[in-house]
Amino acid sequence: MRTTLAAALSAGLLATGVSAAAAEEAAPAEEAPAASAEGADMPYTTVEAEDGTAGGGAQVVGPNRTIGDPAGEASGRQAVTLEETGQYVEFTAPVETNTLVTRFSIPDGEEATLNVYIDGEKAGAFELTSKYAWLYGPEDAPVNDPGAGPPRHIYDEAQLMLDETVPAGATIRLQKDADNTSDYAVDFVDFEKAVAAPNPDPDAYVEPDGTSHQDVQDALDEARMDSGVEGVYLPPGDYQTASKFQVYGKPVKVVGAGPWFTRFHAPDDQENTDIGFRADQDASGSEFSGFAYFGNYTSRVDGPGKVFDLQNVSDMRIEDIWVEHMVCFFWGSNTDDMTIRGNRIRNTFADGLNMTNGSSGNLVADNEARATGDDSFALFSASDAGGGEQTGNVYRNLTSKLTWRAAGLAVYGGQLNTFRDIHVADTLVYSGVTISSLDFGYPMHGFGPGETTFEGLTIERAGGHFWGGQTFPGIWLFSASEPFQNIRVNDARIIDPTYHGVMFQTNYVGGQPENPIEDTVLSNITVSGAQKSGDEYDDKSGFGIWANEMPEPGQGPAVGQATFRGLTLTDNAEDIRNTTDTFQIDVE
Repeated sequence: MRTTLAAALSAGLLATGVSAAAAEEAAPAEEAPAASAEGADMPYTTVEAEDGTAGGGAQVVGPNRTIGDPAGEASGRQAVTLEETGQYVEFTAPVETNTLVTRFSIPDGEEATLNVYIDGEKAGAFELTSKYAWLYGPEDAPVNDPGAGPPRHIYDEAQLMLDETVPAGATIRLQKDADNTSDYAVDFVDFEKAVAAPNPDPDAYVEPDGTSHQDVQDALDEARMDSGVEGVYLPPGDYQTASKFQVYGKPVKVVGAGPWFTRFHAPDDQENTDIGFRADQDASGSEFSGFAYFGNYTSRVDGPGKVFDLQNVSDMRIEDIWVEHMVCFFWGSNTDDMTIRGNRIRNTFADGLNMTNGSSGNLVADNEARATGDDSFALFSASDAGGGEQTGNVYRNLTSKLTWRAAGLAVYGGQLNTFRDIHVADTLVYSGVTISSLDFGYPMHGFGPGETTFEGLTIERAGGHFWGGQTFPGIWLFSASEPFQNIRVNDARIIDPTYHGVMFQTNYVGGQPENPIEDTVLSNITVSGAQKSGDEYDDKSGFGIWANEMPEPGQGPAVGQATFRGLTLTDNAEDIRNTTDTFQIDVE
């Protein structure tokens, strides 16, 4: 009854033109989903390999923060290695499950299997490939060439559907046997009970005649042309696709049996194939749910590769989608009143999700991103492709893990947007959360005059070095080409950052600062465990709070002022470092 009441309220507000985000926020507190700084509520349970039992000589490695190292690129910065026959890592199933996902690393250029045992009986094997991992060279632009420099992005994931449902408490063992010919690092295992969803209404949802791209497009066209058809149901199956589906003419619901069962695949004999969905403005109100997209990208290609590449559409829902080996999951340009919820975004080569060009009134909730190749969740208030102010968005209950290039959450300008109950862990080279007014050379709205609010942030083991030697913190506040003002950060915990907790920085052009940091208040902030790094960046590490005095040659010290209210600093090498005469830190 509580869920029904909230849903009814939300539907009523949407019917009167109120945004998806506003409808969610307007629900009575007792009806709203429980908020948690632990991030997204997902249908699977993750257990770290180091929390299992390593046997037969298997080793727990780490912790460290070394890029290209099996521990340094693992969640929690630890993993279990299996290098000799008979070595294993064993888990106790925390929930009833009929599926397994593991994050693994094997040497570049190899394919292999890894056997799985349930309560001592062999139950199958993971099929592993290094094809989508292992890049080389500088952190800002790595490539598939071992001669370009040191390795990075060395992990990928694999899935296994079991033949039976395994009860909670069963033992699940990943073991290197004689037929498992590689060396393995195991990061974690996901446990999930997946059940295929049937056609919600066979009279209202047509089904494709087969699993080819054309079969699905034909079904979409039939739904468009038949006024009595509400949408398309995609039964369980492996669907082959080599281009974008086109949705136009009217809103259409595209519903799969669930992402474990309805799965789109890019061609195995190609690389970097642009697959996914495009939708015209007259398809606003469409819904997409319950399927997976497995791409064939092996490196970053800017432009194509977005599963949902949308512009000038509104009132869409994208839910329960699983995406891997693409450039992006979602890129929205002037997309309004969208609901994007319950999606799993993994192993992409650029952003997980990016809202830009006036996208407003959107709700992004309960999504988990793992190992994205740019910001996991971004809002960029550019205006190069139209759209006005970017406002009224709510990003909440999000989890970002293991971003291997850029931040877990990044916000570039806008106003009256809210980001809350977000968990970021193990960013490898960059800040956990970026708050920036840099325009990247595009026309862009800066921050303000309305507030931008961040609240309920948990940021663990975040930060790294990037851009030729800059070090990055748990939270990075960067004033640059556009106004930086009206920022509120409330209730944030920064735990064990790689270099420092909170960093203030200002961009300089021609030796002069661009915009100062103004009207910025951080309340109830905790920074713990910022220690000296002991690496080549040791002199730029160990600060709980840092007004950066010289990020790199040609730049200059942070400019402006920030206020802390309720600041807790523990176990840091230096709690507050501010050697500038251009930036003021007030602690109340």
